Amino acid sequence: MPTANPALANPALANTHLAGHVFLSEMLQDDYFPPHLVERGQAILAELCLSIERDRPTDLAALYALTHAATERFNALGEAFDAAGSEIETVARESIGADFARIAVAYGFEADIEELIAPREW
Repeated sequence: MPTANPALANPALANTHLAGHVFLSEMLQDDYFPPHLVERGQAILAELCLSIERDRPTDLAALYALTHAATERFNALGEAFDAAGSEIETVARESIGADFARIAVAYGFEADIEELIAPREW
């Protein structure tokens, strides 16, 4: 079973609730998901956090703009999962969605999870 790479926790984040969190941990624990692609997904989420910290969105519309851009990156990553004989399916969708929700809450937003990931194709 793959284990979380400690370097993939997020020590560069200012938000202490997310700095020690390992994104997509459910996917890391499932051999169905190629670890190198899960790591790319983790990077998308960490970069979303950094964008929130840098841009400091003041309302949900601004937050959704950032999360939609990250969701589009997951859409593109879905093609790599497909090519590797995997896919962003139920476990992955739930893991990704939960981390988007965790990020929103950690930065003080009460966001609709479906709106956070509205442009998803997975």
